[in-house]
Amino acid sequence: MLDLDALRADTPGCRDQVFLDSAGSSLPPGPVLEEVIGHLRREARVGGYRAAGERADDIEGGHAVLADLLGCAPDEVAFTDSATRSWLSLLDSVPLAPGDRVLISEVEYGANAVALLRLAERNGTTVETVPSDGDGALSVPALRAMLDERVALVSLVHVPTNSGLVNPVREAAEAAHDAGALVLLDACQSVGQLPVRMEELGVDMLSGTGRKWLRGPRGTGFLAVRRASAHRLWPRLIDHSGAEWESAGTYRLRGDARAYQLWEFGAAERLGLIAAARYALDLGIAEIAAAVADRAARLRSGLAEIPGVAVRDIGREHGGIVTFTRAGVPAPDAAAALRERGIAVTVSSAATTRIDMARRGLETVVRASPHYFVSHTDIDTAIGAVAALKP
Repeated sequence: MLDLDALRADTPGCRDQVFLDSAGSSLPPGPVLEEVIGHLRREARVGGYRAAGERADDIEGGHAVLADLLGCAPDEVAFTDSATRSWLSLLDSVPLAPGDRVLISEVEYGANAVALLRLAERNGTTVETVPSDGDGALSVPALRAMLDERVALVSLVHVPTNSGLVNPVREAAEAAHDAGALVLLDACQSVGQLPVRMEELGVDMLSGTGRKWLRGPRGTGFLAVRRASAHRLWPRLIDHSGAEWESAGTYRLRGDARAYQLWEFGAAERLGLIAAARYALDLGIAEIAAAVADRAARLRSGLAEIPGVAVRDIGREHGGIVTFTRAGVPAPDAAAALRERGIAVTVSSAATTRIDMARRGLETVVRASPHYFVSHTDIDTAIGAVAALKP
């Protein structure tokens, strides 16, 4: 059982607002703030190289911390500057050839989709969409029906940006592997709010961010590559951190995930990300997931009772994202009105998940994402504020 009072005391930003935007960029807890600011102050005194050298063991140990969080080995983890950078680096390493097929779900994220389409233009692959089932989740039977020996990659989104859906990743990964395809998981919206155990999910590659549910700093990301799948990949975007320059004409690539890791990085931000991961592990991922589910269910239920409000979440299994529309009030106007009342929400637009939004006839939805530091009183306040929105 999480100590709500202690968590709120550790989160100054939640004291004067109802913060429902952890799916965007969450509020860092005290230890993360102290780590980042403290290291920046040390850099100001002794310089960035010396300050980083003093924390070399902590930075190196971060791979083990993230490995504990992701259910993999430390040498299967690499740090980046964002989830997008992680995802693009992994995609770029997949040896796609003309005629290869890439399968995506209807909730594929916009940044991923445009990258795949751009890559298809260059190398002659095709990008095809797996239909959703009747509840809106990826249909595993439909996926199996589309798989053949030409499918090189299946791109999965664990939790989409525009609804509370949690996709059936393990079942989809099993189907993809039966056909010999690689599986790339976008875990941007799941790490930090749900258990994300790479071995249990069975994915080959995973990307994530620090700034959302993990409550780390912006400008931080991570990726993971299963050791058993690494030999099928060809990291191209490397530097002398991911490979050793042996002679004028030769180099030796690292044999682990750190082949994807670049030499230059923000040490303060990385230390903050490691602190955020450790903070989550200390609280317990199962406890976090239960608390997030409790808040989201309370909000979802309360919104559903308001006349003129439609909850837009899909799927059978739900996470911490709650999306809705208010009849007669465009989503951007609703979000702005709620922010004026001290309730932090955001808007998810069709551009971020175009296939799913078009299928459902939606252009925008209001997105609320309560984390474990949000109280039941906060949730009830938000429900009342939505009820007060006038067309």
